[in-house]
Amino acid sequence: MHQRLFGVISIYGLLIAAAMAVSVWLCTKREKELGLQKDLTYDLALWVIPAGVAGARLYYVAFRWEMYRANPLSILYVWEGGLAIYGGVIGGALAVLAYSSIKKVPFGKLADMIAPGLLLSQAIGRWGNFFNGEAYGRLIVNPALQWFPIAVFVENEWHMATFFYESAWDLLGFWLLWLNRKKTKAHGDLFLLYLCWYGLGRAVIEGLRTDSLMLGPVRVSQALSAALCVGACIMLCRRRRSEKA
Repeated sequence: MHQRLFGVISIYGLLIAAAMAVSVWLCTKREKELGLQKDLTYDLALWVIPAGVAGARLYYVAFRWEMYRANPLSILYVWEGGLAIYGGVIGGALAVLAYSSIKKVPFGKLADMIAPGLLLSQAIGRWGNFFNGEAYGRLIVNPALQWFPIAVFVENEWHMATFFYESAWDLLGFWLLWLNRKKTKAHGDLFLLYLCWYGLGRAVIEGLRTDSLMLGPVRVSQALSAALCVGACIMLCRRRRSEKA
């Protein structure tokens, strides 16, 4: 189910584009706060957005290759869905790392500039899954719970609205990060907080989904979420201890 606006424009693609635009706009608001060069965001976006989209698609395709084997050209049809958030984060992070190295701008500053907008863009992007009829959870058979936002009606059945759960979690996380963006003590702390928050929520919500990307019996994104959450929390704790020492 790929819903289109006016029968032409992919709503999924439109929401992804809107999410990127909002993220870039928020980054422009962070430049001055972090002492970065004006309009650096636009230069960085030319690196991050293509790398993020490519990473998101390749990550998804790698674990759903059976869907694309017969027609590899369909890998390019990103407007039909099939973008994995973690692939986008990995691809974008590699682009930021390359930009940081070449342009001699601290990676921590760039990551902190991006973190709040990234979480908000994820909250917006999840609604693309709603219009594509994907990223839903287990079947809900109790009539008392068959209503949105607890459940979503997909393929003539009510399922957990896991796309909404994650969108709401991301929106709350954005609000918390934005309120505390000036309170972090070291560059990179805000990005680590992003990993803690998003990783925790995704690790739980992913376990409710029925369409997870799998590696054998393992839900790939759930395992990665848990690892990133724990790793980021450990790094933050170590930073706090070193500051007190």
